[in-house]
Amino acid sequence: MQRRRIIIINKNYIWFLVFLVLLAWSLYAEYSQYPAVPAAVHEPIYQGKTGERVAALAFNVDWGEEYIPEILQNLDRYDILATFFPTGTWAKKNPELIKLIASEGHELGNHGYSHKNPGQLNDRELEELILKNEALLENLTGIKTNLFAPPYGVVDDRIARIAYRNGYKTVMWTVDTIDWQRPAPEIIISRILKGLTPGAIILAHPTEPTLKALPEIIEQIKNRQYQFTIVGELIK
Repeated sequence: MQRRRIIIINKNYIWFLVFLVLLAWSLYAEYSQYPAVPAAVHEPIYQGKTGERVAALAFNVDWGEEYIPEILQNLDRYDILATFFPTGTWAKKNPELIKLIASEGHELGNHGYSHKNPGQLNDRELEELILKNEALLENLTGIKTNLFAPPYGVVDDRIARIAYRNGYKTVMWTVDTIDWQRPAPEIIISRILKGLTPGAIILAHPTEPTLKALPEIIEQIKNRQYQFTIVGELIK
């Protein structure tokens, strides 16, 4: 009787080991398609690594199309290129504006197909968020994006790794204008000048106060002997 009990226990132990092996194999199959990524390679970028007085304007775009043409006119007036991160849903509704942005030489980044919180998506959903927008923007402009600005500014190690594995650098910001709250233009200008440092990435959105502040922003930054560039060049 005791021997039979030992055999039963041993059989249960063996089945438990089999379960662990199968679980380990399924996890390996799920994640082995992605090579290991050294931390320093995929980490989010908050600022360009340069000692020179250079800065970049980065516009996240999921609304505000009514202000885009005048923003582009101001950039053109001062002979400045900026980086625009549109969502796919916005680009799909405003294809002519996307084409205009690209045709004027501005850099296109990827803000996800829709403005979903990436922290609430699983790995495959996050990958789809990036790649679906990539395909749309490439179809509209012929440009393949390689910079990812996560919606809501939500980022962690997992999000940055998945972006990198799909060919993207994750871009955050040095200076946040918080212009989506529609503060007075003077407040936007003050926030930028207070946070301005060499290699700064300046986050903005297409809002009315941003549009009104833009000429002063550009002139004040230039008065401090800064030059403007696009994000991709800034973070090389």
